[in-house]
Amino acid sequence: MELILIRHGLPVRNDESSDPDLSQEGHEQARKVATWLAHEGADAVWSSPMHRAVQTARPFAAHLGQDIRQHEGVAEFDRDSGSYVPMEVLKRENYEAWLALARGEHAMDINAFSAAVVAALEEVIAAHSGQRVAVFCHGGVINVWTAHVLGMAPRLFFEPGYTSVHRYMCARAGQRAVVALNERAHLRETAA
Repeated sequence: MELILIRHGLPVRNDESSDPDLSQEGHEQARKVATWLAHEGADAVWSSPMHRAVQTARPFAAHLGQDIRQHEGVAEFDRDSGSYVPMEVLKRENYEAWLALARGEHAMDINAFSAAVVAALEEVIAAHSGQRVAVFCHGGVINVWTAHVLGMAPRLFFEPGYTSVHRYMCARAGQRAVVALNERAHLRETAA
């Protein structure tokens, strides 16, 4: 089966909740990725229950006439942090905090987070043998799943762009392979 992970669009900064809505730019990114993926279709659309992921999934699911299924296991590691600061803002405003996160110096249990993500995605894979499935999720989810597929220790090792597309082939016999990471052609400006 083909598993497609899509990171959410740009959310607003929220100092009072770790579950912010998409920004205006994030909604535009969601529209663009939906249009770009529409020709491929999907047999099922899944999402993290977090607002930014669900809002990113809506245009694609609507285009396909499908419901969005939610799975707690693909929610982001910061879901209980009480605030959300986009990474590029954190890097600009508090470089030391961003650097600590990039180095893996964070309070989360990366092994437990990875185990939850892998279990959730394996459930999705098992439910959709031979199909193409789109899962709208988060940068941390994409990182630990990709590390798992590559046989690496769980870690945050690359920066998925907003509404970036990540593709994996998942065989019934258990083999998992990376097909493509960080596809963002849909965000390029086209000449008029």
